[in-house]
Order: sequence, then structure tokens, then C-alpha cells
Amino acid sequence: MSDMKTDIKKRLRNVGVELPTILLPKQGTDLEKWAVVACDQYTSERSYWEKVEQFVKGTPSTLNLIFPECYLEDSDSDDRIESINKTMRDYIDQGLFVEHKDSFFLVKRECNGKNPRWGLVAALDLERYNWEKGSRSLIRATEGTIMSRIPPRKKIRKDAPLELPHILVLINDSKGRIIEALAGKADELKLAYDTPLMENGGRIKAWVVNRSEDIELACKGFEALYEGLDPENRLLFAMGDGNHSFATAKSCWEDIKQTLSPEERENHPARFCLVELENIFDGGLEFEPIHRVLFSSTPSEVIRYLSRHCKSYTIEKAKDADELVRLINAGTRQRLGLCDENEFLSIELESPRSNIAAGTMQYVIDDMVQDGKKVDYIHGVDVTERIGRQKGNVGVFLPEVSKETFFETIIKDGALPRKTFSMGEAQEKRFYMEARKIKLG
Repeated sequence: MSDMKTDIKKRLRNVGVELPTILLPKQGTDLEKWAVVACDQYTSERSYWEKVEQFVKGTPSTLNLIFPECYLEDSDSDDRIESINKTMRDYIDQGLFVEHKDSFFLVKRECNGKNPRWGLVAALDLERYNWEKGSRSLIRATEGTIMSRIPPRKKIRKDAPLELPHILVLINDSKGRIIEALAGKADELKLAYDTPLMENGGRIKAWVVNRSEDIELACKGFEALYEGLDPENRLLFAMGDGNHSFATAKSCWEDIKQTLSPEERENHPARFCLVELENIFDGGLEFEPIHRVLFSSTPSEVIRYLSRHCKSYTIEKAKDADELVRLINAGTRQRLGLCDENEFLSIELESPRSNIAAGTMQYVIDDMVQDGKKVDYIHGVDVTERIGRQKGNVGVFLPEVSKETFFETIIKDGALPRKTFSMGEAQEKRFYMEARKIKLG
């Protein structure tokens, strides 16, 4: 390794970034069958995964290296994990992978005719991450971490020789100094892959970023973002998708760390986790609010609970769901919407308890659930309206999550309530493509 690249790697480590060695299947592998969507998608749709299984049958595929979560409760989970680990070793021993040493990957994802979404595959230092509430770590959870979701994932990862990322991590780069700057040089970079994705997943293309001048460009961008942060509360990387997978990697690393000397801890591969970084200001990155429905309740009852968590409120009626959505996304004060079988109401809050409506509403939901009410989390305005207008139900509409204030909110409020936002629909989530070794030898 050149002295210049060694220096860059040290500087990257200072801001929590590791320049990884990325594994890709060798040329000739059918990448459309190789890449499958994140394991935590289609959890209630076994038919999706059964269709994928038929499509990839007999060919190398990441389907054989992951555990779709719709199968987690099956009785053969131990056998499935053993098969995953064996297949990983077999793929390595068979020479399936080509190594791209000390490289980032610049990724372009196109899906459903929307604006392309750009990303940078890199490794992050798990030593700089803490999922605990109130954490001020450089890498931080954006939604509450549910501890019960870690053990089954840990069981899968702890003996695995490889990791494959579906984790998306956000950076707050309004000037486009990193990913956008590299995207402007894509024509100069070596193509890593270009393939359609199965099941309406669109298309993905990537370039290898391994020249010293390009890594230096990214390094300077990370350093500029880092230096612009509050030294008392630096948040450089915010989890977008896959927080529980990242937390699992952290938990496994904490176990492994206890067996290592201080010197061995410095560069052990399990200390790092491969992710795709995305700029929150990317025009192709869509933040969609996740709405709620409360059962066996009324709007007046919800408002009564809501009054405990704000100084005052103002109610405005809307004629339909479309007008309600416009109202709650207008103005500067915090708003949310309610509907039942009879009416649509916009509620404007003064001095709410949380910095965002989802946070304030979560206090309401916690109170109501404690008092015996039930809640469900709903994607889409139409579905929320349909279920919310059924007799005895209340639909709760939340405003769009602001990209401009997202990082500020995490810094001020800590991790958001679970199910606050979604980054695109299921088929738009990350597909497994790259791999990285997490075991020595």
C-alpha cells in the first residue's frame, strides 16, 4: 500500500470510516439471480421468497447466504443457519469471489421510474456506534432499538465468515462533497457491476473507487462534515435502514473484543461493518411517514390524551384525506391529522413535547396502549384512511419527515420512535450484492 493511501486510511479511521476489501462474485455470475432484497422485507409474504427460491435455483445467490425473516419462527432455523455458514465457506473455497482491496463502491440505484439514488459502499467502525438512548456517538441509531430483535440475528452472524450489507446509513451532506462529487467522476471510474434486479427491484450499477485521488476526495468530504459538527455532540452517521443488523454486528464485536489484545482489536475485521452510505439530500431518496390506526377509540379521546403532551392545540376540519395531508404539511408549527367514520381533523400543537409529530404522538400512543388500547402502523395515506374510517377506529396521519431537520431532531431528541419513517417501498430496499470477510484467516 502506498504511503499516501496509508495516511488516508488513518484519517478515515479518525472519522469512523474504514476502507474495506469488498468481495464480488467473479465475472460470469448471473447477478440478477445473485442479488436478493433485504431479509427483513416481505415478512408476511412467504410466496415472495418461494418465488425467489425458484428463480435462483441451481445458481450462486445471496439467497443461500441470508435468513429471510419470514422463516425465523420455523422449527428448522438451526439447520438453516448451519447451511448458510456452510454455503459461505463453500463459495469462498470455490473461488467464487473477486477481491477489491482498499476500495469504496459508488452505487447508482434506479427503481420504478423515480430519480436515481446514489450511495457509497464503505465500512464503519463499530467502536464509534452506540444504540443506547441519549447516545452521543459518531454513529447513531435513529429509531429505538428493540433488544429482542438482536439475539436471532446474532445467532446467524456469530459463526458466519462473511457479511452482506442491506444497511443504509445517512450522511448530512447538503453541499454534495462526497457521494455527489464522486458521481460526477463516474465516467472515469472502473465499472464494478451493472445488472437488473429481480421482482420489480429496478437496476443497480456500481463503480470501484480505489484511486488515491478519489479516496482523498471522499476523505476530505468526511473530514469537512466532521469538523462542522458540535464537538460536544457529533452525529456524522445516522442509521437509515438496518439498525438492528448494525446493532447485531456491534454486539458480536463486543463479544469478540473480549478475546483480543489491544493490538489485535485495532484491525480485526469484525470491528467494522459494511454499509451503504446515502446523502439525506439525494433527490432520489424518499422519506415516507408511517401512519397509525388506533382501535376502539374516538378522535375526542385521542385529543384528550394529546392535550397532556402539548401546551395547547387548535383544531381545523378538512373535507377529505387529501386536504388533511396538505394541512398537516403546511405552516411552521407541528401538526398531525385524525380521521374516523365521520370527519377529518387537523390538529396544530403549541409547545409539543417532542420535536416532531411522530414523537409527540408516540407519547399519546404509549399512554393509550397502557390503558388497554391497540395500535397498528400503516404505510400509505389511502390505507390509513380506509382502516381509520371503519367504525370504532381512528386514523392518525403524520406529516412528512423533513430532511432538513432530520439530523437536528436526532441530536435534540435522540432516537425517534419506532416506525417513524420508511425509506422507500419494499422492492426499493437494498439488495444484497457485495460481501466482506469478518473472520480472520
